[in-house]
Order: sequence, then structure tokens, then C-alpha cells
Amino acid sequence: MRLLLVEDDPQLSKSLSIALKNDGFTLLSVSSGEEAIVSAQFDHIDIVILDLGLPDLDGLVVLQKIKRKSIQCKVLVLTARDQVSSKVQCLNAGADDYLVKPFEYDELAARIRVLERNLTQQDQPTIQIGPLNLDPAGLRIKLNNEELSLSKKEYMLLKALMESAGRIQTKEALEAKLYDFGEEAMSNSIEVHIHNIRKKIPVGFIKTVRGIGYLIKKSP
Repeated sequence: MRLLLVEDDPQLSKSLSIALKNDGFTLLSVSSGEEAIVSAQFDHIDIVILDLGLPDLDGLVVLQKIKRKSIQCKVLVLTARDQVSSKVQCLNAGADDYLVKPFEYDELAARIRVLERNLTQQDQPTIQIGPLNLDPAGLRIKLNNEELSLSKKEYMLLKALMESAGRIQTKEALEAKLYDFGEEAMSNSIEVHIHNIRKKIPVGFIKTVRGIGYLIKKSP
């Protein structure tokens, strides 16, 4: 799940970025409306956290442009504008949620998780491959109807491989799905996660394609 934080207050942007990353979210942070529009369109963003008071464009304009381009992502407006008229304008323009500053971080995180669940329920059906069942809506993977105990990164990695069953996933492609924009992953991080996952699933379920990446066959 990739988040785009659009906030021009450096201190707030930094504190939110740290908190969201600590909660396991993959995050890109920008400070202008133009950057937000480009990132939402080309960086495979799932949820946009959008401030309205931006230096170059009004946040409502940014919201309208994102929705006009038919970008299939959720938008949570985060703003000091507490007027009902502003909230109505944003919701009518396609915003999925609206949170007024000041706010408690726990409430923001809870609202993001609701959008995350709505997004997965809307777009991703359950996937069954052999004894493993991926339930994106429930954010869980089961082995023979027993839920696997996976870290967030392990879940994201196994999910990426199951969703791409039958197609080789390169190490670079998997890193892009697991780590923040600009975040440098350890050289062997994917290998470590794969090693840990393999301890929890049937032998041979994940195939190593030497020099390229990893593969889950459609009928392992």
C-alpha cells in the first residue's frame, strides 16, 4: 500500500512521515500541488493524504485534477479548513475522507486503514494457489485455512508473488513494492524475507530463478 503525503509544512510533514513509516506504510512525501498530481499519476499511489493550503495550487484544484485523470486512488483531505462548505466541496469533488487539523495521529492512521480496506475490497478478489489463500480485504494469508503469522513486509512480499503467479518477479520489482521511495534497502533484504517466508509455507512453493528473481507457479 503506497501513500502520498502532500504537505508543505516541513515539521508536520517530517513527523507524519516518521509515524507512517513506523506503522509500516510505504510513503512518498511532496510539498506542492504540481508534484502531487504527477506523483499520483505515475508513482502507483494507493492513498493520497492531501493538505488544501499548498503554495502553488489550492488543494481543491489538486483533488479535482487527480480525479479528472481517473486515477484510481483514495484521497484523504487533511486541512485546517473546518467550514462545512469546504468539506462539502471536497467530498463532491471526489474526496474519500476529510480530517480537520489539529488531529490525533491515531485517528489519521485509523482512517487510512479504513481506506486501505475499502481499496482492497474493491479491487482485489481472494486468490487461491495450492494450499495458500490470499485475502487482500482481510490483509491475511492462510495455509490450509490456518492464518499465517507474517510480518508486514513478509505479507507484502508473498502477496506480490501470489498476485503475479506464473510470472517471474525481479528483486528490483519486489523492492519497489516493499520500500519507501528513495529508501535504500539492504542488499540481501529480499533474500532474507524469502528465507523467513519459506519456513512458514510448503517446500518449493516459491521458486528461485537464478540471476533474475522469484516465481510462484499457478499450480505449485
